[in-house]
Amino acid sequence: MKKCLFLIVACFTFIFCNMNAKDGTDAQALKKTTVKDYVEVLFFHGKQRCATCMAIESNTKATMKKNFADQIKKGKVTFKVIDISKKENEKIAEKYEVTWSSLFIVRHKNGKETYKNMTEFAFANARKSPDVFRAGVVKSVNEMLR
Repeated sequence: MKKCLFLIVACFTFIFCNMNAKDGTDAQALKKTTVKDYVEVLFFHGKQRCATCMAIESNTKATMKKNFADQIKKGKVTFKVIDISKKENEKIAEKYEVTWSSLFIVRHKNGKETYKNMTEFAFANARKSPDVFRAGVVKSVNEMLR
């Protein structure tokens, strides 16, 4: 009887120790996971859109496709169009304090986030000076990639 009780206790101890060792190993693996560095280009818009807002989106999209296709494919750059009138986009709009059409370039590096608000530049150039606009977007994204 004592041997049987001893074997049961020994089995539970062995199982419990293995579970803790596994949990510790998983925690170690999570700590070793590296944070991915990348740049996000975010264009925010509302339900009502003017010609300049549409020019910002189309010129940004074309610029990203032409100049950053390889980085997009590798996950180093992303481009998102975000409708702030939709419920699911409320949090991100609040995060960047966006209340109307806006263009942000966001760098995620070493677990930290920095951003450049390009809204004023975008409204000044996207429609009337698209070449200036595209060059400015390329320059800003490249700066953030460094």
